Amino acid sequence: MIQLPTQALRTAPSGGPVPEEPARSAKHVLDPIDRVSEVLFGLIMVLTFTGSLNVAEEGRESVRTMLIGALGCNLAWGIIDAVFYLMGSLAERSKALLALRAVRGATDPEAAYRIIAGTLPPAVASVLRPVDLEMLRQRLKGLPEPPRRAGLGGDDWRGAAGVFGLVFLSTFPVVIPFIFMGDVTAALRVSNAIAIAALYLMGDAFGRASGRHPLVTGLVMVVLGLVLVGITIALGG
Repeated sequence: MIQLPTQALRTAPSGGPVPEEPARSAKHVLDPIDRVSEVLFGLIMVLTFTGSLNVAEEGRESVRTMLIGALGCNLAWGIIDAVFYLMGSLAERSKALLALRAVRGATDPEAAYRIIAGTLPPAVASVLRPVDLEMLRQRLKGLPEPPRRAGLGGDDWRGAAGVFGLVFLSTFPVVIPFIFMGDVTAALRVSNAIAIAALYLMGDAFGRASGRHPLVTGLVMVVLGLVLVGITIALGG
């Protein structure tokens, strides 16, 4: 969904205009679902390393190699995910700018109405009357001349930093036992317990954010996470 400038979509309770505020990107700082998704991604990545350890054969040198690999992998994927986030934000801003220009340049009001409705959630667009769409069209036409090109804003950079931080930092709870515990078998058991607890908590948070039963989604996330880790390891990931 493309988001047009918010100041053109707001009216006061009386139906009149409200003071304008700067337009914001549709991708603000990470919402709860985004945060859960990034932590889950980081957890699954690090579990592919810890899950491949054979405690009966591996020594401390192998554990050290695993730690370096897990941290390096999530560091790299954190950077890659952050870059993709910025690319998505820029694409979304560019689409919004193109939609705004199309509305402002449309000579046929009906064409402008279709563009405006296409940027809104279907449930919202379905209840708007022509008079509502005309009001939005007039307000969009009354906005200052938009920039020639879309750019990234502070929210986009903060969101990218959040993506990187969540993917990378999610490595540490699972690998910390290997750093402070000399017994590899005991460290692996503690690490697995932490991973299962983290998967459950992320599922619980996902359930609360999406309106589903937290207990059920927590348990489902544990099973799903372990299945995905198993598939990744089996495929050589």
